[in-house]
Amino acid sequence: MKVGVFGASGYVGGELLRLLLKHPRVEVAAATSNKYAGEFIHRVHPNLRGQTNLKFMKSNPSKVINDCDLLFVATPHGVSSSFIPEIAETGLKIIDASADFRLKDPQDYVKWYGWEHKCPEMLKKAVYGLPELHREKIKNAQLVAGPGCMAATGILALAPIVKSGKIEMNRIVVDFKVGSSGAGGKPTLSSHHPEHYSVVRPYKPVGHRHTAEIEQELSILAGEKVSVAMSAHAVNMVRGILGTCHVFLTDPISVIEVWRLYRNAYRDEPFIRLVRDRKGIFRYPDPKIVVGSNFCDVGFELDEHTNRLVLLSALDNLMKGAAGTAVQDMNIMCGWDEREGLQDSGLHPI
Repeated sequence: MKVGVFGASGYVGGELLRLLLKHPRVEVAAATSNKYAGEFIHRVHPNLRGQTNLKFMKSNPSKVINDCDLLFVATPHGVSSSFIPEIAETGLKIIDASADFRLKDPQDYVKWYGWEHKCPEMLKKAVYGLPELHREKIKNAQLVAGPGCMAATGILALAPIVKSGKIEMNRIVVDFKVGSSGAGGKPTLSSHHPEHYSVVRPYKPVGHRHTAEIEQELSILAGEKVSVAMSAHAVNMVRGILGTCHVFLTDPISVIEVWRLYRNAYRDEPFIRLVRDRKGIFRYPDPKIVVGSNFCDVGFELDEHTNRLVLLSALDNLMKGAAGTAVQDMNIMCGWDEREGLQDSGLHPI
């Protein structure tokens, strides 16, 4: 099958190309970038030198439609909603890694992103692309909206306990530590090496836009309104996210019961690993261990003193938090084994 990557020069676009070029069932037919049109892909993504002779082409939707059977979109937030409706009319399958179709309520884009949605009628048609929650809908979807990286980290940690109904739904606190690649490839003062090196910098203590996704998806699971208090910190690493989630129990629960709850929820999930070891330094999920892989590691600790359950999750923001999940979605949409092209383990040490 021929696939294209629209907006292929960014970090997520580069990861999509890396995964798709080695995928056994697809051929990369097009990679677009207005800034680098005419340049070899390896000039922007040097890790792909020798993997392909493709050059970036201008972002021409009609040209890409003719060349591809499925299109990945990795453009900045607010861009894809201006051209996806035109592409969708052709029946082409689309996986959008941006935020443009993640939220179901158009007013949430005004509240969390500060802009009016260009095609609100398409929001209900898009499927939120987290396989662990929406696999059956993804199978038959034409437009899949890839989750945000921190949103995926939090949702995967919280989903089983929220679905169980054993916690206070209006008192969920989520803290994220995220690597610099989460901010994208465009340089800013905060990403400038002297300013970013050696930091643990709170950059969005309240009001982070991924809050909307977490609340949306957890509310669906709970069958009632769920409120999430989210904070985000930039830390001194390039890739990876660690989520620390605090939930407060309505009834006592044992460690064995928590284990059983999460094991039952994720026993058949190929990319969720439960991590709670008794020995070694990697007893809990650690983003260092998942870098380069499509795994999300989930663990927990029970705090009987405050009737609190601490849930920990770690993933690579460019993989399970973006490109890896997008390829997993493609596999599901096409009826293939969803592990195809995604079997790599993380690197250690790194």
